[in-house]
Amino acid sequence: MIKAENIHLSYGERSLFDGIDVFIGVGDKVGLVGKNGAGKSTLLKIIMGTVKPQEGSVSKPKEFSIGYLPQDLRFDSQLTVHEEVLSAFGEVRSLESKIDMLAQELERRDDYESDSYMELAEELNTVSTQLGMHDINAQDEEIEKVLLGLGFEKSDFDKALQSFSGGWQMRVALAKILLTGPDLILLDEPTNHLDIESVQWLEGYLQKQSKSILLISHDREFLDKVTERTLELVNGKAYDYPASYSRFVELRKEVIERQLEAKKNQDREIRQAELLINKFRAKSSKAAFAQSLIKKLDKMEIIEVDDEESSDFSFRFRPAPRSGKIVAEGQDLAKHYGPKRVFENVSFEIARGDRVALVGKNGAGKTTFTKVLAGLCTYQGECELGHNVSMGYYSQNQSEELPRDLTVHDIIDQEAVGEQRKHIRSLLGAFMFTGDDVFKKVKVLSGGERARLALCKLLLHEYNFIVLDEPTNHLDMRAKDVLKNALKQFNGTLLIVSHDRDFLRGLTSKVMEIRNGEMSVYPGSITEFLEAKKADSIKAFEYAQKVAAAKPTAQKSNKQDEKRKWQLSKRVGALERDIEKLEADLNTHRSDGADLDYTDAQAVQTFQQRSAQLEKKLDAKMREWEECSEELAAFD
Repeated sequence: MIKAENIHLSYGERSLFDGIDVFIGVGDKVGLVGKNGAGKSTLLKIIMGTVKPQEGSVSKPKEFSIGYLPQDLRFDSQLTVHEEVLSAFGEVRSLESKIDMLAQELERRDDYESDSYMELAEELNTVSTQLGMHDINAQDEEIEKVLLGLGFEKSDFDKALQSFSGGWQMRVALAKILLTGPDLILLDEPTNHLDIESVQWLEGYLQKQSKSILLISHDREFLDKVTERTLELVNGKAYDYPASYSRFVELRKEVIERQLEAKKNQDREIRQAELLINKFRAKSSKAAFAQSLIKKLDKMEIIEVDDEESSDFSFRFRPAPRSGKIVAEGQDLAKHYGPKRVFENVSFEIARGDRVALVGKNGAGKTTFTKVLAGLCTYQGECELGHNVSMGYYSQNQSEELPRDLTVHDIIDQEAVGEQRKHIRSLLGAFMFTGDDVFKKVKVLSGGERARLALCKLLLHEYNFIVLDEPTNHLDMRAKDVLKNALKQFNGTLLIVSHDRDFLRGLTSKVMEIRNGEMSVYPGSITEFLEAKKADSIKAFEYAQKVAAAKPTAQKSNKQDEKRKWQLSKRVGALERDIEKLEADLNTHRSDGADLDYTDAQAVQTFQQRSAQLEKKLDAKMREWEECSEELAAFD
């Protein structure tokens, strides 16, 4: 469907892409992964056409549509939220105008037998058919469903888009892409601006999509639930795996092991050849033999191991001094920004050793609450830290607040005291700042590098209460894993704001939720909290509405009902048999893929095309089975 072939791109001496090939078929759902700086966002821009490679090409079918959500976007729009989303349906509006124009022209004319009249009539029929492909009657309903799913309230629909923050404007951009349904959807970190409930809704929406998707995300669970292929960018190369992220990690280990073994054998062969060359090159009788070995080494393609594990960092937080039993508590806490109420009458208690996940929709007041705890903003009511509490605070924008003209070394040098100053280079090395990297100014660092530097600062202090506001937004998968492991070993008290369920899972044991200006406390893990919330989720509401709509009207006779019920029952049975066979075929095909040589691009493409065909058939059968089953259930 779309191919990027032999893509080369360099910036100065750095080669970002060294002849990579990417193929995305109809209905493919692909996760694009790689370390920060590997070129993930750049590849999306190349496919979109906003960045031109120095070599290579991107080919796609005629009239092929692409929807692209970048990481950062600002609207220059005077429209309301609803009007802006409605503007995505410009094609529908254009078709409606054209139909009106053609109809008026036909009404005005009476040369019914002329060729020009017949051409007009034929054009009207063609445009009407095109319009019929759009379900315009369900348009407003679909807009409402998507906006609610992405966290908007109905009262937000008629508000000016400019009155919303950049994060909420990104949601509007995402809504427009989802509603127009382009042939290929490109998403660059779509969950960064979403809360947990909206992330869950989005993954469910994308799972049902029949369109092709290429997405970048550092949310492991989101990738696992949405994608079926993983494309990894590493050292200027692209590796394609027919598996979602968790399975890709296992397959990648196998590839690295094979590369290491091949590299070991090649190194042994090179050493033996060099020994022979040194031994025989001075002997006239063996000079020709030595020259042949030299030519062989010159032509040998050196095997590179694409293992980046060695560049991972590892750290531990300093041991936490013992605090009092109560770490933080508040009574009748309230915060307003002018007439806007953030939260009110909030009372809470955080005990020593608590590991709290603070959740809520964007704009609910999570960041404001953490600032109140840190003493960084005014408030009404009471909020106090307990006896002997030393609080470390990582704000959502902390990495952006670092002094831009200072170097990495300067930042840590300013924080270090006493004996710590002797170990600055070692500490920075643990956070992947080695060699001349420590003399880079903050303004040239990537988002991930700035996040690591801000976390590094935390390690210089003996905190017993750590508050982290979205600490993973700019961290790649491996960096997130290292941070999570360090937090698991931290023996103090934690409060974490995050929408990343995989990061929170196994890390927290208590959930505090801010909703509608009030706070609720749930003892238990984030998984237990989300399961308890399922009944109230948007998804459950939509399902109930769908079932209600599927119920037969009271006017239908019992005889008609029984006939329809029999037809549905028969169809459901046939579909279940089809699904069982397709699942068996797909499992067999995936098992065959375990032995696939991922360096053989043609074999990988053939395998993926077959996978896409089977998955598309299975999705179609599953959707029909769900619809028939729901309608059948409505008769009971």
